[in-house]
Amino acid sequence: MTLCTVTGTIVSTQKNQTLREYKLLIVQPIDLNGKHIGKDVLAIDTVDAGIGDTVLIIQEGAGAQQALKRKDAPVHTVIIAVVDGLDIVVR
Repeated sequence: MTLCTVTGTIVSTQKNQTLREYKLLIVQPIDLNGKHIGKDVLAIDTVDAGIGDTVLIIQEGAGAQQALKRKDAPVHTVIIAVVDGLDIVVR
């Protein structure tokens, strides 16, 4: 799983039939301090996330298909949770 911030949306007039019910969002990986790291990623939204939300994504085909409960979906990245809070304990 990767911690990310939702930075944008994708609007598509043509979409794979198995993905019509899902929003497509652009997410950017972040570190534990909220600093952007890595490159933007296109993700299927399964939790009704919005721009500015901190989310958890999975980036693996079989895991993404399991999250969608569909084996026929051509998917790599899925948003699986909106992060409400983050507590870091330094030891």
